Amino acid sequence: MKNGIHFISGLPRSGSTLLAALLRQNPNLHANITSPVGPLMLGAMGEMSAAHEGSVFLDDARRAAVLRGLFEGYYYDIHPHKTVLDTNRLWCCKLPTIKKLYPDAKIICCVRDVPWIYDSLERLVQRNALEPSKLFGFEPSGTVYDRFEMLNRSNGLVGFAWTGLRQAFYGGDSERLLLVTFETLTTDPARALHAIYGFLGLPSFKHDVNNIDFDVTVFDAYLGTPGLHTVGKAVKAPRRDTILPPELFNRVVGDTFWRNPEFNPRRVKVI
Repeated sequence: MKNGIHFISGLPRSGSTLLAALLRQNPNLHANITSPVGPLMLGAMGEMSAAHEGSVFLDDARRAAVLRGLFEGYYYDIHPHKTVLDTNRLWCCKLPTIKKLYPDAKIICCVRDVPWIYDSLERLVQRNALEPSKLFGFEPSGTVYDRFEMLNRSNGLVGFAWTGLRQAFYGGDSERLLLVTFETLTTDPARALHAIYGFLGLPSFKHDVNNIDFDVTVFDAYLGTPGLHTVGKAVKAPRRDTILPPELFNRVVGDTFWRNPEFNPRRVKVI
């Protein structure tokens, strides 16, 4: 990756699409919604494991070369000119792998007060009342309680991302993380972007937070969830009451662990 690579990860509905849309304004950066490189990497790691007889021909140096080749192949027309920021929620889980492949890489983790993540997802479901979502297996029945449990389980959309974030947050490579809160990104985007550029060691750039151009409606239609990656023309913080039943909202209030300095023994940077 001739101009370097970094990663965007963290929690769903927490600003990663907005962040990518803003970073794309910089002609020296490439950012987008979730790329296929993460699943490709997992597949390659499985094929190169001892589960297959061909693994006897592989050592760690060759494995690393193959995995780097996935990144460089996918971004073949981009990385010679731009610094790449690849987005996927699994990157927090694979921080040790990232460290071995790209020793200088860092991860920007988008986070949000956890109850409002569930609220945001439920709003999408209710807004698209005529179309079942792939997020829930295209199941047309079910209630907010069913959806909450599906999202919250260890392999669910929110549960997987949350446990991965905690693994990275408390792990030995946590100095590679910068947590950017949805609340800061939407109320003070200039501060958030300034912190990101400083953390990545990249020259600053003046972004236009009132003129955002980003459209992935085709991708959202494929997921049966129109609006999942919709970004407004201008950065604006939402103001609303929750539509979650109070017992569900309160159940995950304590999951916003990064807000409490006592729960940040490694002093991970939080903006």
